[in-house]
Amino acid sequence: MRRKKMSTQPPVDQSSDQPSAAPEAGRESALERNLREPYALPGRERPSARSITLGISFMATVLLLSGLAILPSPYAVRSPGPTRDTLGEEDGTPLIEITGAPTYESTGELRLTTVGVSGGPGFPVNLAQVVQGWVDPTRVVAPVETVFPKSVSREELDAQSSAEMTSSQEMATYAALTELGYDVPVTLSAVETAADSGASGVVEPGDVIASLDGEPLASSEDLLERLTTIDPGTDVTLGVVRDGTPTDLTVTTGAVEGQDGSRLGVVVQSSFDFPVDVSIQIENIGGPSAGTMFALGIIDRLTPEDEANGQVIAGTGTMDLAGQVGPIGGIRQKLDGAVRDGATWFLAPAANCDEVVGHVPEGLQVAKVATLAEARAAMVAIGAGEGSTLDTCTAG
Repeated sequence: MRRKKMSTQPPVDQSSDQPSAAPEAGRESALERNLREPYALPGRERPSARSITLGISFMATVLLLSGLAILPSPYAVRSPGPTRDTLGEEDGTPLIEITGAPTYESTGELRLTTVGVSGGPGFPVNLAQVVQGWVDPTRVVAPVETVFPKSVSREELDAQSSAEMTSSQEMATYAALTELGYDVPVTLSAVETAADSGASGVVEPGDVIASLDGEPLASSEDLLERLTTIDPGTDVTLGVVRDGTPTDLTVTTGAVEGQDGSRLGVVVQSSFDFPVDVSIQIENIGGPSAGTMFALGIIDRLTPEDEANGQVIAGTGTMDLAGQVGPIGGIRQKLDGAVRDGATWFLAPAANCDEVVGHVPEGLQVAKVATLAEARAAMVAIGAGEGSTLDTCTAG
Protein backbone atom coordinates (compact mmCIF):
# COMPACT_ATOMS: atom_id res chain seq x y z
CA MET A 1 0.00 0.00 0.00
CA ARG A 2 1.33 3.44 -0.97
CA ARG A 3 1.12 5.97 1.85
CA LYS A 4 -0.33 9.46 1.29
CA LYS A 5 2.31 12.12 1.56
CA MET A 6 1.63 14.75 4.29
CA SER A 7 3.03 18.28 4.24
CA THR A 8 3.29 21.08 6.73
CA GLN A 9 3.28 23.68 3.94
CA PRO A 10 0.30 24.95 1.94
CA PRO A 11 0.04 23.66 -1.63
CA VAL A 12 1.77 25.62 -4.38
CA ASP A 13 -0.44 27.25 -7.03
CA GLN A 14 0.27 25.15 -10.13
CA SER A 15 -1.41 27.63 -12.46
CA SER A 16 1.46 30.09 -12.26
CA ASP A 17 4.98 29.53 -13.40
CA GLN A 18 6.19 32.47 -11.29
CA PRO A 19 6.90 32.25 -7.57
CA SER A 20 5.00 34.56 -5.19
CA ALA A 21 6.40 38.08 -5.18
CA ALA A 22 8.15 39.22 -2.03
CA PRO A 23 7.21 42.59 -0.47
CA GLU A 24 9.11 45.53 -1.83
CA ALA A 25 11.84 46.85 0.35
CA GLY A 26 10.55 49.40 2.90
CA ARG A 27 6.88 48.48 2.44
CA GLU A 28 4.96 46.75 5.26
CA SER A 29 2.85 43.74 4.44
CA ALA A 30 -0.77 43.43 5.60
CA LEU A 31 0.20 40.51 7.79
CA GLU A 32 2.94 42.48 9.49
CA ARG A 33 0.61 45.43 10.00
CA ASN A 34 -2.05 43.22 11.59
CA LEU A 35 0.53 41.60 13.81
CA ARG A 36 1.76 45.00 14.92
CA GLU A 37 -1.78 46.31 15.47
CA PRO A 38 -3.63 43.18 16.55
CA TYR A 39 -6.91 45.04 17.31
CA ALA A 40 -7.05 47.11 14.14
CA LEU A 41 -9.62 46.10 11.57
CA PRO A 42 -8.69 46.06 7.91
CA GLY A 43 -9.83 49.28 6.23
CA ARG A 44 -10.42 51.14 9.59
CA GLU A 45 -8.24 53.85 11.05
CA ARG A 46 -7.36 53.98 14.72
CA PRO A 47 -9.52 56.46 16.72
CA SER A 48 -7.84 59.74 17.48
CA ALA A 49 -7.03 60.89 21.01
CA ARG A 50 -9.77 63.54 20.69
CA SER A 51 -12.37 60.90 19.80
CA ILE A 52 -11.35 58.79 22.77
CA THR A 53 -11.62 61.81 25.10
CA LEU A 54 -15.08 62.71 23.78
CA GLY A 55 -16.25 59.13 24.23
CA ILE A 56 -15.05 59.00 27.81
CA SER A 57 -16.71 62.38 28.54
CA PHE A 58 -19.98 61.16 27.06
CA MET A 59 -19.98 57.99 29.14
CA ALA A 60 -19.13 59.95 32.28
CA THR A 61 -22.04 62.33 31.60
CA VAL A 62 -24.44 59.42 31.09
CA LEU A 63 -23.29 57.80 34.34
CA LEU A 64 -23.60 61.12 36.21
CA LEU A 65 -27.13 61.77 34.95
CA SER A 66 -28.14 58.19 35.70
CA GLY A 67 -26.88 58.62 39.25
CA LEU A 68 -28.74 61.92 39.69
CA ALA A 69 -31.91 60.31 38.35
CA ILE A 70 -31.99 57.75 41.16
CA LEU A 71 -30.57 59.82 44.04
CA PRO A 72 -33.09 61.36 46.49
CA SER A 73 -33.94 65.03 45.90
CA PRO A 74 -34.94 67.75 48.40
CA TYR A 75 -38.39 68.11 46.84
CA ALA A 76 -41.92 66.79 47.25
CA VAL A 77 -44.35 66.29 44.37
CA ARG A 78 -48.13 66.73 44.65
CA SER A 79 -50.28 64.98 42.06
CA PRO A 80 -53.97 64.10 41.59
CA GLY A 81 -54.80 61.18 43.87
CA PRO A 82 -57.55 58.57 43.65
CA THR A 83 -61.20 59.46 44.17
CA ARG A 84 -63.77 57.32 45.98
CA ASP A 85 -67.55 57.21 45.60
CA THR A 86 -69.05 57.54 49.08
CA LEU A 87 -72.25 55.97 47.69
CA GLY A 88 -70.30 53.05 46.22
CA GLU A 89 -68.38 50.05 47.53
CA GLU A 90 -64.85 49.24 48.67
CA ASP A 91 -63.86 45.63 47.94
CA GLY A 92 -67.50 44.54 47.79
CA THR A 93 -68.50 46.36 50.99
CA PRO A 94 -70.47 49.64 51.01
CA LEU A 95 -68.10 52.51 51.75
CA ILE A 96 -70.79 53.91 54.07
CA GLU A 97 -72.76 51.21 55.90
CA ILE A 98 -75.71 52.27 58.09
CA THR A 99 -77.75 50.21 60.54
CA GLY A 100 -80.53 51.30 62.87
CA ALA A 101 -82.42 53.34 60.27
CA PRO A 102 -83.91 52.77 56.79
CA THR A 103 -81.46 53.41 53.94
CA TYR A 104 -82.08 54.10 50.25
CA GLU A 105 -80.24 53.47 47.00
CA SER A 106 -78.86 56.28 44.87
CA THR A 107 -78.21 56.43 41.14
CA GLY A 108 -75.53 59.11 41.42
CA GLU A 109 -71.98 59.32 42.69
CA LEU A 110 -70.52 61.49 45.45
CA ARG A 111 -66.76 61.25 45.03
CA LEU A 112 -64.31 62.35 47.70
CA THR A 113 -61.02 63.55 46.23
CA THR A 114 -57.42 63.14 47.36
CA VAL A 115 -53.91 64.37 46.67
CA GLY A 116 -50.99 62.02 46.12
CA VAL A 117 -47.81 63.30 47.77
CA SER A 118 -44.41 61.82 46.93
CA GLY A 119 -41.32 62.77 48.91
CA GLY A 120 -40.63 63.28 52.57
CA PRO A 121 -39.71 60.77 55.26
CA GLY A 122 -39.55 57.23 53.95
CA PHE A 123 -40.59 58.08 50.38
CA PRO A 124 -38.04 60.44 48.76
CA VAL A 125 -38.41 61.40 45.10
CA ASN A 126 -35.56 61.32 42.59
CA LEU A 127 -34.58 63.86 39.95
CA ALA A 128 -36.51 62.07 37.21
CA GLN A 129 -39.73 62.36 39.24
CA VAL A 130 -39.04 66.02 39.96
CA VAL A 131 -38.50 66.79 36.27
CA GLN A 132 -41.72 64.96 35.43
CA GLY A 133 -43.49 67.07 38.04
CA TRP A 134 -42.14 70.27 36.50
CA VAL A 135 -43.40 69.43 33.01
CA ASP A 136 -46.77 67.93 34.05
CA PRO A 137 -49.31 70.76 34.58
CA THR A 138 -51.37 68.62 36.98
CA ARG A 139 -48.45 68.29 39.40
CA VAL A 140 -46.73 70.70 41.76
CA VAL A 141 -43.11 70.49 42.90
CA ALA A 142 -42.24 72.15 46.22
CA PRO A 143 -39.33 72.07 48.69
CA VAL A 144 -39.91 69.10 50.95
CA GLU A 145 -39.76 71.21 54.13
CA THR A 146 -42.83 73.20 52.97
CA VAL A 147 -44.86 69.99 52.74
CA PHE A 148 -43.57 67.79 55.56
CA PRO A 149 -42.59 69.01 59.06
CA LYS A 150 -38.95 68.58 59.92
CA SER A 151 -37.90 65.89 62.41
CA VAL A 152 -41.16 63.96 61.95
CA SER A 153 -40.94 60.30 60.97
CA ARG A 154 -43.09 58.56 58.38
CA GLU A 155 -44.70 56.53 61.18
CA GLU A 156 -45.67 59.72 63.03
CA LEU A 157 -47.09 61.25 59.85
CA ASP A 158 -49.13 58.13 59.11
CA ALA A 159 -50.48 58.02 62.68
CA GLN A 160 -51.51 61.67 62.52
CA SER A 161 -53.17 61.20 59.12
CA SER A 162 -55.08 58.16 60.37
CA ALA A 163 -56.27 60.00 63.49
CA GLU A 164 -57.47 62.92 61.34
CA MET A 165 -59.40 60.53 59.11
CA THR A 166 -61.11 58.90 62.12
CA SER A 167 -62.01 62.31 63.54
CA SER A 168 -63.36 63.52 60.18
CA GLN A 169 -65.67 60.49 59.99
CA GLU A 170 -67.07 61.19 63.46
CA MET A 171 -67.52 64.89 62.70
CA ALA A 172 -69.21 64.07 59.40
CA THR A 173 -71.57 61.58 61.04
CA TYR A 174 -72.52 64.06 63.75
CA ALA A 175 -73.03 66.90 61.26
CA ALA A 176 -75.07 64.73 58.88
CA LEU A 177 -77.36 63.34 61.58
CA THR A 178 -78.00 66.74 63.15
CA GLU A 179 -78.66 68.17 59.65
CA LEU A 180 -81.36 65.49 59.32
CA GLY A 181 -82.86 66.40 62.70
CA TYR A 182 -81.42 63.64 64.89
CA ASP A 183 -80.48 64.41 68.49
CA VAL A 184 -76.87 63.34 69.10
CA PRO A 185 -75.62 63.62 72.71
CA VAL A 186 -71.96 64.67 73.00
CA THR A 187 -69.62 64.07 75.94
CA LEU A 188 -66.58 66.32 76.37
CA SER A 189 -63.70 64.83 78.34
CA ALA A 190 -60.47 66.48 79.46
CA VAL A 191 -57.40 64.70 78.07
CA GLU A 192 -54.62 66.91 79.43
CA THR A 193 -53.88 70.49 80.46
CA ALA A 194 -51.21 72.95 79.33
CA ALA A 195 -48.53 73.41 81.97
CA ASP A 196 -48.66 77.21 81.73
CA SER A 197 -52.46 77.48 81.87
CA GLY A 198 -54.92 78.27 84.64
CA ALA A 199 -56.35 74.76 84.25
CA SER A 200 -53.08 73.08 85.25
CA GLY A 201 -53.55 71.40 88.63
CA VAL A 202 -57.26 72.22 88.58
CA VAL A 203 -58.73 70.17 85.74
CA GLU A 204 -57.79 66.49 85.75
CA PRO A 205 -57.62 64.03 82.83
CA GLY A 206 -60.93 62.18 82.61
CA ASP A 207 -63.04 65.06 83.91
CA VAL A 208 -66.27 65.27 81.91
CA ILE A 209 -66.85 68.92 81.02
CA ALA A 210 -70.56 69.67 81.25
CA SER A 211 -70.98 73.44 81.52
CA LEU A 212 -69.31 76.84 81.37
CA ASP A 213 -70.52 79.49 83.83
CA GLY A 214 -73.66 77.45 84.47
CA GLU A 215 -74.61 77.03 80.78
CA PRO A 216 -74.59 73.46 79.35
CA LEU A 217 -72.10 72.77 76.58
CA ALA A 218 -73.37 71.07 73.42
CA SER A 219 -70.01 70.41 71.80
CA SER A 220 -66.35 71.41 71.73
CA GLU A 221 -67.23 74.02 69.08
CA ASP A 222 -69.78 75.45 71.52
CA LEU A 223 -67.07 75.74 74.18
CA LEU A 224 -64.63 77.44 71.81
CA GLU A 225 -67.28 79.84 70.55
CA ARG A 226 -68.11 80.98 74.08
CA LEU A 227 -64.45 81.49 74.94
CA THR A 228 -64.13 83.98 72.06
CA THR A 229 -66.34 86.37 74.06
CA ILE A 230 -64.36 86.08 77.32
CA ASP A 231 -61.31 88.26 78.01
CA PRO A 232 -58.00 86.66 79.07
CA GLY A 233 -57.48 86.62 82.83
CA THR A 234 -61.17 86.02 83.57
CA ASP A 235 -62.15 83.51 86.27
CA VAL A 236 -64.77 81.15 84.84
CA THR A 237 -66.73 78.32 86.44
CA LEU A 238 -66.23 75.02 84.71
CA GLY A 239 -68.83 72.40 85.60
CA VAL A 240 -67.33 68.91 85.42
CA VAL A 241 -68.24 65.39 86.47
CA ARG A 242 -65.31 63.69 88.23
CA ASP A 243 -65.64 60.03 89.14
CA GLY A 244 -69.41 60.32 88.83
CA THR A 245 -69.68 63.39 91.08
CA PRO A 246 -70.61 66.85 89.68
CA THR A 247 -68.02 69.49 90.67
CA ASP A 248 -67.58 73.18 89.93
CA LEU A 249 -64.01 74.30 89.19
CA THR A 250 -62.67 77.84 88.95
CA VAL A 251 -60.28 78.32 86.04
CA THR A 252 -58.49 81.52 85.00
CA THR A 253 -58.51 81.87 81.23
CA GLY A 254 -55.39 82.65 79.20
CA ALA A 255 -54.67 84.66 76.08
CA VAL A 256 -54.81 83.27 72.54
CA GLU A 257 -52.00 84.68 70.41
CA GLY A 258 -53.32 86.62 67.44
CA GLN A 259 -56.98 85.99 68.26
CA ASP A 260 -59.78 87.56 70.26
CA GLY A 261 -61.12 85.91 73.38
CA SER A 262 -59.28 83.47 75.62
CA ARG A 263 -58.47 79.80 76.18
CA LEU A 264 -58.85 77.30 79.02
CA GLY A 265 -55.63 75.41 78.32
CA VAL A 266 -57.45 72.06 78.27
CA VAL A 267 -57.20 69.45 75.51
CA VAL A 268 -60.76 68.16 75.05
CA GLN A 269 -61.93 64.94 73.42
CA SER A 270 -65.48 64.53 72.10
CA SER A 271 -67.38 61.25 72.19
CA PHE A 272 -70.80 60.74 70.63
CA ASP A 273 -73.87 58.65 71.38
CA PHE A 274 -75.10 58.19 67.82
CA PRO A 275 -78.74 57.07 67.47
CA VAL A 276 -77.81 55.45 64.14
CA ASP A 277 -74.78 53.23 63.61
CA VAL A 278 -72.66 54.58 60.75
CA SER A 279 -69.57 52.66 59.63
CA ILE A 280 -67.21 54.10 57.01
CA GLN A 281 -64.85 51.63 55.33
CA ILE A 282 -61.95 53.21 53.48
CA GLU A 283 -58.28 52.23 53.27
CA ASN A 284 -55.01 53.92 52.33
CA ILE A 285 -56.49 57.41 52.60
CA GLY A 286 -55.90 59.75 55.52
CA GLY A 287 -56.39 63.33 56.62
CA PRO A 288 -59.49 65.39 57.46
CA SER A 289 -60.53 66.74 54.05
CA ALA A 290 -63.15 64.10 53.15
CA GLY A 291 -65.55 65.22 55.90
CA THR A 292 -67.95 67.11 53.65
CA MET A 293 -68.32 64.25 51.15
CA PHE A 294 -68.76 61.71 53.96
CA ALA A 295 -71.57 63.84 55.40
CA LEU A 296 -73.30 64.17 52.03
CA GLY A 297 -73.02 60.42 51.48
CA ILE A 298 -74.67 59.73 54.85
CA ILE A 299 -77.47 62.20 54.10
CA ASP A 300 -78.14 60.72 50.67
CA ARG A 301 -78.25 57.17 52.06
CA LEU A 302 -80.71 58.16 54.82
CA THR A 303 -83.17 60.13 52.67
CA PRO A 304 -85.76 58.52 50.36
CA GLU A 305 -85.15 61.15 47.68
CA ASP A 306 -82.46 60.30 45.13
CA GLU A 307 -80.73 63.61 45.72
CA ALA A 308 -77.67 63.06 43.49
CA ASN A 309 -80.05 61.67 40.83
CA GLY A 310 -77.50 60.11 38.49
CA GLN A 311 -75.00 62.98 38.59
CA VAL A 312 -71.29 62.45 39.29
CA ILE A 313 -70.43 65.06 41.91
CA ALA A 314 -66.97 65.34 43.44
CA GLY A 315 -65.85 67.58 46.25
CA THR A 316 -63.72 68.23 49.28
CA GLY A 317 -63.64 70.13 52.56
CA THR A 318 -63.31 69.46 56.26
CA MET A 319 -66.43 69.26 58.40
CA ASP A 320 -66.83 70.39 62.00
CA LEU A 321 -69.57 69.76 64.54
CA ALA A 322 -71.26 73.03 63.66
CA GLY A 323 -71.60 71.95 60.02
CA GLN A 324 -68.95 74.35 58.70
CA VAL A 325 -67.03 73.37 55.55
CA GLY A 326 -63.35 74.12 56.10
CA PRO A 327 -60.47 74.79 53.67
CA ILE A 328 -58.09 72.08 52.51
CA GLY A 329 -54.78 71.73 50.65
CA GLY A 330 -54.14 70.60 47.09
CA ILE A 331 -57.42 71.80 45.60
CA ARG A 332 -55.96 72.05 42.08
CA GLN A 333 -54.86 68.43 42.10
CA LYS A 334 -58.29 67.43 43.43
CA LEU A 335 -60.01 69.24 40.57
CA ASP A 336 -57.87 67.34 38.05
CA GLY A 337 -58.51 64.03 39.81
CA ALA A 338 -62.26 64.68 39.81
CA VAL A 339 -62.56 65.33 36.07
CA ARG A 340 -60.25 62.39 35.33
CA ASP A 341 -62.67 60.08 37.18
CA GLY A 342 -65.78 61.32 35.42
CA ALA A 343 -67.12 64.10 37.67
CA THR A 344 -68.95 66.97 36.00
CA TRP A 345 -69.50 68.99 39.20
CA PHE A 346 -67.19 69.85 42.08
CA LEU A 347 -68.14 71.21 45.51
CA ALA A 348 -65.30 73.46 46.70
CA PRO A 349 -64.89 75.10 50.12
CA ALA A 350 -65.59 78.82 49.80
CA ALA A 351 -62.30 79.49 51.61
CA ASN A 352 -60.39 77.81 48.74
CA CYS A 353 -61.98 79.85 45.94
CA ASP A 354 -58.87 81.98 45.30
CA GLU A 355 -56.98 78.78 44.38
CA VAL A 356 -59.82 77.49 42.22
CA VAL A 357 -60.23 80.49 39.90
CA GLY A 358 -58.31 79.96 36.68
CA HIS A 359 -57.56 76.29 37.39
CA VAL A 360 -60.85 74.53 36.65
CA PRO A 361 -60.33 71.72 34.10
CA GLU A 362 -62.44 71.62 30.97
CA GLY A 363 -65.66 69.69 31.49
CA LEU A 364 -65.95 70.47 35.21
CA GLN A 365 -68.21 73.02 36.92
CA VAL A 366 -67.56 74.28 40.45
CA ALA A 367 -70.03 75.29 43.17
CA LYS A 368 -68.67 76.97 46.29
CA VAL A 369 -70.05 75.91 49.68
CA ALA A 370 -69.40 77.15 53.21
CA THR A 371 -71.73 74.91 55.23
CA LEU A 372 -73.15 71.40 55.07
CA ALA A 373 -76.59 72.90 54.45
CA GLU A 374 -75.22 74.70 51.38
CA ALA A 375 -73.46 71.55 50.17
CA ARG A 376 -76.67 69.56 50.52
CA ALA A 377 -78.66 72.22 48.67
CA ALA A 378 -76.05 72.19 45.89
CA MET A 379 -76.28 68.40 45.61
CA VAL A 380 -80.07 68.61 45.29
CA ALA A 381 -79.88 71.41 42.70
CA ILE A 382 -77.34 69.51 40.58
CA GLY A 383 -79.45 66.35 40.77
CA ALA A 384 -82.49 68.34 39.65
CA GLY A 385 -80.62 69.84 36.69
CA GLU A 386 -80.55 73.30 38.28
CA GLY A 387 -76.80 73.60 38.88
CA SER A 388 -76.64 76.83 36.89
CA THR A 389 -78.32 78.61 39.81
CA LEU A 390 -75.47 77.82 42.22
CA ASP A 391 -72.80 80.23 43.41
CA THR A 392 -69.38 79.57 41.95
CA CYS A 393 -65.87 80.79 42.70
CA THR A 394 -65.01 84.18 41.23
CA ALA A 395 -61.83 86.24 41.16
CA GLY A 396 -61.33 88.43 44.20
